[in-house]
Amino acid sequence: MQEISSGNLRKMRTELADPVQYRLPVGDDEVGLNALLGKTLRIEFLGEINCVHCGRKTSKSFNQGFCYPCFRKLAQCDSCILKPEQCHYHEGTCREPEWGDTHCMIPHFVYLANTSGIKVGITRHTQVPTRWIDQGATQALPIMRVATRQQSGFAEVMFKDHVADKTNWRALFRRDIEDLPLAAERDRLRELCMAEFAALEQRFGLQALQWMETGEEVAIRYPILDLPDKIASRRLDKMPTVEGTLTGIKGQYLILDTGVMNIRNHAAYAVRVSSD
Repeated sequence: MQEISSGNLRKMRTELADPVQYRLPVGDDEVGLNALLGKTLRIEFLGEINCVHCGRKTSKSFNQGFCYPCFRKLAQCDSCILKPEQCHYHEGTCREPEWGDTHCMIPHFVYLANTSGIKVGITRHTQVPTRWIDQGATQALPIMRVATRQQSGFAEVMFKDHVADKTNWRALFRRDIEDLPLAAERDRLRELCMAEFAALEQRFGLQALQWMETGEEVAIRYPILDLPDKIASRRLDKMPTVEGTLTGIKGQYLILDTGVMNIRNHAAYAVRVSSD
C-alpha cells in the first residue's frame, strides 16, 4: 500500500458528469477517487479530530465536524438549519446575521428527488446540483423557487403530509432503483396543496413563492462497479482502519467490498489515505 495523502477529512467534492466525478479533500490535497475504483483503499484514523471551523482539537465531532463551542455559537449549527421554518432572523436573534444574509436570506429551491423513493427537499440556489448528488439522488426536479430559506421550510412542511422528506440511506445501495415520474408528482402536490400555498402567498407576497412548471429534470449516474449484497456501515470511531476494494461512490458514501463509509460523518477526522 502506498500513502496518497494525510490530513483532516472534509466532505467529498463533486462534479456533475457521466458518471459523477469525486474528489476527497484530505488536508491540503484532493484525492481523485474515480481513478481508484477497483483498487484497494485504506483510510486510517490518526487519533485526532480538528474542528472544521476553528481548527481546535476536540475529542468529539458535533454536527459533522464542529467542536462544541462552535456548535453552540455558529448560525450554521443552529436548530433552524434542520427546521428552516423555525428561522428567527426576522426577530433579530440570529446567531450570525451576516451569515444569515448570505446563506438564508437568498433564493432557495424546493425540489423532488429520487433517492430511496420520491422525497421533497430544499436547497440554496447556489447548491444545485451539489445537494442532489450529496443525497445520492438519481433524479432531481426543482418544483418551486422561493425568496428565503424560511419560506422553503414552510413549503417543505406543506408537502410533508403527502410525500417523504427523509432518505433511507440503506436503500441508496439497492440494485433495482428505477426512474420515477417526478413531474407527475409535482403536479399532484400542487393540486393537493392549493389552499396551503395560497396562504403562504398571502403571508409573504405573490412574488416570494413561484411554482416551476417547466423545471428541468436532472438525471444523475454514479461511478459504481458493484454494490454490496449486505450493507455494513464502517466508522472510524469503532475501527481505526477502514480498508477494502473501492467498488463505487454514491452520495457521500464510499462503497467498499467490506462495507460503506459516510465521509460527511467523518469531516474533521485526521486520517492517512493509502491505495495499492
